[in-house]
Amino acid sequence: MKLLYPIGSVVEGIVTGIKPYGAFVSIDDTHTGLIHISEISGGYVDDVSKFVHLHERVRVKVLDIDEDQHLRLSLKALHRKNKRVKSARAYRLPKSEKGFSTLAAHLDAWIEAALQD
Repeated sequence: MKLLYPIGSVVEGIVTGIKPYGAFVSIDDTHTGLIHISEISGGYVDDVSKFVHLHERVRVKVLDIDEDQHLRLSLKALHRKNKRVKSARAYRLPKSEKGFSTLAAHLDAWIEAALQD
């Protein structure tokens, strides 16, 4: 049987309910899904309603589908890659002409100095 919403696909839906553990989303007339609180954001989520609102249209990624055709959905999966790229750019250090030597490069001199003491 071919799935209408295969795992990994990105779909749009309407938030139909918000609970402390996640948000329910209606994809079409027969398919619904849950965005679990752990799939709302990459950061800490203390209140789901701070991230999604009732009747809001959302784009989500399909993580799984059960035998009753209920979808397990994710908001954070769509934003994970972009945040990594931004954070990698934000923490890129400027190029430096100065370098550092390894400990091994100094080891002989340190041993020699220690033996002369």
